[in-house]
Amino acid sequence: MHWADVIAEEIDKKCDRPLIATGISPTGFIHVGSLREAITAEAVRSALEGRGSDVRMVYLIDSFDPLRKRYEFLPEFFEEHVGKPICRIPCPCGSHRTYADHFIQPFLDAMDAIGVKCDIIWTHELYEQGKFAEMIDASFAKRDKVIEILTEVSQKEKNDNYAPYNPLCPDCGRFVKQPDFDSYEFPYVRYRCEKCGHEGKADIRKGDGKLTWRLEWPAKWKMFSVSAEPFGKDHAAAGGSYDTGVRIVKEIFGGEAPYPIPYEFVQLKGKGQMHKSTGSSVTGMDAISMTPPEVLTYTILRVNPERHIDYDSEMGILDMADEYDRMETLFFEGGATEAEENAVNAYKLSKHNRIPKKMPLHIPYRHLVNVVQMADDMDGVLEILKRNGDFGDATEDDLERLNQRVRCVRFWLNGFAPEQVRFSVSKKMPDIELSEDEIRYLSSLVPPLTASEWNAERIHNIVSETGKSSKIGAKGGFQALYKILINRTSGPRLGHFLATMEKEFVIERLKEASLLSG
Repeated sequence: MHWADVIAEEIDKKCDRPLIATGISPTGFIHVGSLREAITAEAVRSALEGRGSDVRMVYLIDSFDPLRKRYEFLPEFFEEHVGKPICRIPCPCGSHRTYADHFIQPFLDAMDAIGVKCDIIWTHELYEQGKFAEMIDASFAKRDKVIEILTEVSQKEKNDNYAPYNPLCPDCGRFVKQPDFDSYEFPYVRYRCEKCGHEGKADIRKGDGKLTWRLEWPAKWKMFSVSAEPFGKDHAAAGGSYDTGVRIVKEIFGGEAPYPIPYEFVQLKGKGQMHKSTGSSVTGMDAISMTPPEVLTYTILRVNPERHIDYDSEMGILDMADEYDRMETLFFEGGATEAEENAVNAYKLSKHNRIPKKMPLHIPYRHLVNVVQMADDMDGVLEILKRNGDFGDATEDDLERLNQRVRCVRFWLNGFAPEQVRFSVSKKMPDIELSEDEIRYLSSLVPPLTASEWNAERIHNIVSETGKSSKIGAKGGFQALYKILINRTSGPRLGHFLATMEKEFVIERLKEASLLSG
């Protein structure tokens, strides 16, 4: 049984209408690892749905969190916005409503692309609607108990001045760290801003302030009656925010803690973990732009949440796609080993309960990488695939899937692909030097290739055998061919590579090469 099914079974026993919660604070570029949380939550939601459960999932955007510092990617004038809630800071590019919108929208697009079914909820709107008022009131009324819980659970030194709620100064727009606790009388608390000196009172029923993180998280559990929630291992550490939340939600708010789903982090692997054009680390939108959505989802679901994931945005992308296609084949044709059963189940979950009626058309991803670099557009890709008989009886769904994979390959090639897989076929003979032996070899290929069937196996055999009987050998022959076609000495698997080209083009290039002088 897949780990998501195990969790779903446990939740189903306890809840008639389970609610899965997850979320993020969009204070900057959202790392690809954050997709693990969304995909993990969606897997549990999907597994519950598959059991016939009336399940709902909410994605909470912590838009009322403050900007804690000016990050390197922000212009200097953002220094003046440090300490303000990100929902009230201007968009860095000017195209979105706020700073929060700017950074969350690409991530929401990524979640939509991978099929995450959830209701999007903005935390600042919950404050403005007074949804936190009950919990804020309880935090003030039981502040001594809150301090006792935090001290006992976290094992940190007692802080008698701990503020469960930070008012928002209307003059400078920043959160006030220390309100006047003794002045609190529902629904107001007085304060003096440490930054600008403004004195006033905050109405806890409005967006006049917010709970601190250790209380806000369990307050959301109470507000939504959360049944389960995935979260990073840092929150799951002994004495961490989940442990304190368990007691706070019960002893302060009168609620129950959700089923915990702690997960390990996604570790970036390899050299190419920065987008070559932007210089930023791999974001969630980068990941979904260069990896077919179902492949990315499968990559995360095949691993138990407690295990870390190595994400390789270079050659690892090709490996992930190949493995996904292999599991899809095993699902439809059978033959999976016991060790592969969990991966096949991960494939099923990656489809969000919408599995195709028959196995989709498979174009090997590595082959598609070569084809995409030889075609200017989608029509060119289709022409090459049809020429090699790779297309068969493609359905509309097959075409849609292929189109999506072509877009992913192009994005990967332009941003993350290593140089060894990138090439362009020279439309004219490159300005190169060939030895007399290389010229003789290339010339000797013309008769057998002209007479041969144009398929990868036959081409490979002719090229290889002709090379072995020449002075430059098979390896030297391959290098000579790469030279006249892509102006390099290495490239894609040669038989398949030549088979994707028009036969007339290859023969004419060989004839042109045979006319060069060594």
